[in-house]
This record gives sequence, structure tokens and C-alpha cells, in this order.
Amino acid sequence: MKKCVLAYSGGLDTSVILGWLIEQGYEVVAVYVDLGQPCEDREATLQKARDCGAVKALLVDAREELCRDFAFPTLQWQARYEGTYLLGTSIARPLISRVCVDICHAEGATVFAHGATGKGNDQCRFQLAAEAIDPTIELLAPWRIAAFRERFPGRKELIEFCAARAIPVKASKEKPYSSDENCLHTSYEAGLLEELDTDGYALVDFGMSVSPQEAPDEPETVRIEFAAGLPVRLNGSELPPHELVLALNDIGGRNGIGRIDILENRLVGMKSRGVYEAPGMTLLYEAHRLVEQLTLDRDLVHLRDRLSPEVAELVYYGFWYSAKMDALLAFIREAQRPVSGEVELSLYKGNILVKSRASRESLYDAAIASMEGGGSYDQTDAEGFLRILGLPLRVQGTVRPRR
Repeated sequence: MKKCVLAYSGGLDTSVILGWLIEQGYEVVAVYVDLGQPCEDREATLQKARDCGAVKALLVDAREELCRDFAFPTLQWQARYEGTYLLGTSIARPLISRVCVDICHAEGATVFAHGATGKGNDQCRFQLAAEAIDPTIELLAPWRIAAFRERFPGRKELIEFCAARAIPVKASKEKPYSSDENCLHTSYEAGLLEELDTDGYALVDFGMSVSPQEAPDEPETVRIEFAAGLPVRLNGSELPPHELVLALNDIGGRNGIGRIDILENRLVGMKSRGVYEAPGMTLLYEAHRLVEQLTLDRDLVHLRDRLSPEVAELVYYGFWYSAKMDALLAFIREAQRPVSGEVELSLYKGNILVKSRASRESLYDAAIASMEGGGSYDQTDAEGFLRILGLPLRVQGTVRPRR
């Protein structure tokens, strides 16, 4: 009998997949990777897996690792997929894969199964990560198996399967949308959100933030300190990564920070509408950018900005464990060494306004930049600088006049 590790959430899909795998003759080790999913009873989820026939049900707390080793390096890159999405789900999938492959090794399992569909991005992220870590592990994606889809063509059949086997599931009717959450963000998609005339902000029952209209009428100030491009202190208190993100979720959430509604391009080729909220990470991205403005050389920032969309694509597509990503992560660690300092932000009804910024690594020299006289910059020098800079333009203008 083959042993299989299943990435298990306790929801409808993975509950059915657990039962189906057992029917196929697998010994199933159910693994719940704790990424800070709110409002879930961890022990009840594990007990449900045991009751459904899993030979083991394991919980792995990966919240700190998610923030420290995945979210924060992505933050250092200022990586946003298609200029908007902060990659909260994309970042989590390679970590889940690595945990499950590690448990395959520990438990002597040869198969890693997941509940991602054949239409989405998560199937790519799970599989590409697992194959990069250990190509000998077999990937099993039931939703890509025709016989599985024929047996479970819709939600009704999934619910009936659970009812026949006394598998408890929360919902019996289709929600107007689906959601996925961790400590970094919550995503909402599918259902009524597939209709582009649906107001996503009005439809979604947001769990991490209030609307800007419902935020307090007075601004709130927050101070965030960075060391080598990594957030280390919040309002003067040193916090580990996971706790810092949670605290900023609370602060940003109550001030209406971090909601977006986008139409994104999936790796498989289709466009998909998503509504996201990421209050804490939105604050960190803005605070980090402001400290960078003080501390990084112009050409280095411009190089990083040219490469940042490629990093976002690698993360979004599922290539976290790749030679290219390894090299880019090494680059950003070196590039971020001077990015240390503190920024003070004023939060007001969804807006983030900078109040002050300071750094011992600051490259800003008020005397040089001032419009007043003084400083080491001699404006006369600009005469020769511009003569040299404009030389090719003068030659071209002589040969090919534009008048």
C-alpha cells in the first residue's frame, strides 16, 4: 500500500480528496500547515482528518518562516505581480510544498497530493516547488484526473460524498465567492466575483479590514523601523516577523488600509478577477520604500525596479525554488544592507501619509539639495556637464534637423 502525504485544510475539497485517496488504496498522512489562518480550530481539523481515516494528522506551525523567509525577501524586492498584487497566496504555496515533502521523507511516503484545481495557479506552485526539492516524489492532483472530475462534477456531489461517509462539512450551499487566508492576506475570488459588474468591495465580507469610509475620523500614527531592509521594530518595540505582521494587520485594518480589486493574468493563460486585503503588508511595502528613498543609490534602485517584475512573476508562477530566484535573493540581500532606518506614517481612511523618516545610512544632504546658496555643489559645474551630455544631440541636430 502506497503512503501519501495530503496538504489538508479540512475544507470540502480536501475532505473529499482524503476519503477518495483512501478508496484508491492509499495510506494518507494529512498535514495542516499553519500559516496563520484565522478562525480555525486546529485540533478539530486534525481530529476530523483522523476520523475520516487518515493514518496520521499532523500540524506544522510555519507562520514565522512564512513571514521571515518568504514574505520579507519579497518585500525587499518591492515585488508586486502586475504592479498591484502583493503575492500573499503565491508566497505560501512553496512553503506548504516544502513542509509536505519533508514529511514525505520522515514518514516514508512516495506521493504528495493537493487539492488545487487544474485551472488555477496553485497547481503550478505546489508541483514546481515539490519537484525542485525532490524530483522522486510523485505529485497527485485529483482535480486533474478525469475519473475524479466525472465522479465529482460539482459541489453537490462533493457534499453527498461527505454526507454518505459522515464527514462533517460546514457549508451545504454555494457561497457567493471563495476565500483563502493566511497571516499575510485574504483573497476572495470565484462565484459572483466572476461577474465584472459585481461591486467586489460591496459584496465581500472582509475579515482583516474595515472600509475606508468606516475607518476612524482621526488619523493614527505608526512608526516602523528597518534593519538591512527587514522590518524589526513597531512603535519602538522589537517584534519577531510574524507578530510584527499581525500587529500591523490590526493597525492597518482598523484604518481601512490594503484592499484591492484586480483582474490578473494567470500562468495558465486566462484572466481571473481577485479581491484582496493585506493591511499589514501594504504598510510594510510603503514604509520600506520610504526608507529606501533615503538610503539607496539611484542606479541600484533603478536596477532593482527593473528586476522586481521578474521576481514577482517567479513567485506568482511558482518558481521560488529555481536557480534564477536563488541568485536574485542573494542579490537583494546584498543590495539591502544599507536599508536601515525609521519611518513614521499617518494613517487616515485608507490613505498612508509619511510624517517623517530618518536613517544613519541616509544619503540625503540638505545642504547640497537646498535651493539656497551653500553646500558642496557648485552650479557652475553643470555648464560643462550639460555640454558633454548634450554632445550627441547637437551632432544629430546638425545632421538631421528637426525643425
